[in-house]
Amino acid sequence: MDKRRITRSATGTAITALALGALQGASAAGADGETKGGGGAPAALEPAKVCVGTQPEGRLPSWGPKGSRPDDTPLYRVLAYIDRMGTAHPSIFTGLSVDDANGAANVYRVPGKEAEKFDADICGAAEKGVTVRLYDTEVTETELKGLVDRISGDMDRWKGTFMIWTVGMNAHSVVMGVSDPEKAEPILREAYGEETMRHIKIERSEQPTLL
Repeated sequence: MDKRRITRSATGTAITALALGALQGASAAGADGETKGGGGAPAALEPAKVCVGTQPEGRLPSWGPKGSRPDDTPLYRVLAYIDRMGTAHPSIFTGLSVDDANGAANVYRVPGKEAEKFDADICGAAEKGVTVRLYDTEVTETELKGLVDRISGDMDRWKGTFMIWTVGMNAHSVVMGVSDPEKAEPILREAYGEETMRHIKIERSEQPTLL
């Protein structure tokens, strides 16, 4: 029997449920490593804005139990705040990732007037020493989730030509794990269209095994 997996990434409220695992996978090289990985990445590799927190340590609520590590640290308290702000701004919020090595939060959102207020709120609330990098995107988390749902319904569609083994989200795009990316890419591009494919990253994936 096929063992395929639909995953939700560390964006929005899913972060708490994943206990920070996907967040800690981010790269220390400026933005998260996914940003430099081809399809689905924001057009600009450099952040649109960067700010460094000035608020006293402990001002924000803890992500996890008080005193826990790394949940109850300035960086993760800021991440928890961004997560809540993202839920409150679904029309612009795309996702977030963490750069633990540099004490930074990478935030992805659709630019505009609402984003200006969103950015100012996050930067104004950030605790001292925490860097917040704000990246422009063209798609919201809600739209990415809708795309995940659409692809999940197509996981058997091209069986016999290639297999879709996994579908999920990173901080700013949908990630598909397929058996043969070279064969899958033109077929998926024709099926979903050029605009949609801008937000999809295709990776080679083997058949998942159950733990």
